[in-house]
Amino acid sequence: MAGMFGVIVSGKLVQTNFEAVGDTRFVITLPDADSINHVVVFMTGAQPFPDDLGGGVYFSWPSPDGAPEWHFLGTITNQKPSAIFKISGLKKTSMPSENPFLLSHPQQSSHHAQIGISAEPLSVVCGLTPATDAASTQSWQLEFARSMCENLHNYSASYARSIQQLPSAGYGPNETFVPLSSLVNWYNNFTRKLHQNTNFWRS
Repeated sequence: MAGMFGVIVSGKLVQTNFEAVGDTRFVITLPDADSINHVVVFMTGAQPFPDDLGGGVYFSWPSPDGAPEWHFLGTITNQKPSAIFKISGLKKTSMPSENPFLLSHPQQSSHHAQIGISAEPLSVVCGLTPATDAASTQSWQLEFARSMCENLHNYSASYARSIQQLPSAGYGPNETFVPLSSLVNWYNNFTRKLHQNTNFWRS
């Protein structure tokens, strides 16, 4: 499977020399990575993923104490065989994701980065949350809040009733109301989907 993947860094040649560090895990070194801000990870077309599998893409950068840190970037799949990832902020962080490569492929402290790809069930990789740097955290939170509010509005609007359809209780003629039960149903549905896939709201 190592020949399935490639990496593009601006100003450098395409790299496809991934090294297998397990049956389903592969790594490649990005030399002199201090100036790299984005990487493109893609499938070469030599071989597709087996059914129901996708690739979790990870980025490794030495921490201040010299140990490598692995951060989850996102996924590539047969349906989405390439992706571009921003890594500039991750070279300054100190809170790594779970490291699936460290034990099988130890790395010395250097200014070389690594890209790791782990073939995993789609149900697993699609539910992981990509790492974000400090600059993009607020943007992510605003995007989530906006998506959640739009979802609530669209759901509850289908249950809205005008004042003419309800007994008058001193409200204006243009008021609309939503049953409390519909809000409870929305909350239960939203949290259930969130537990199944933390990124469902992006679709």
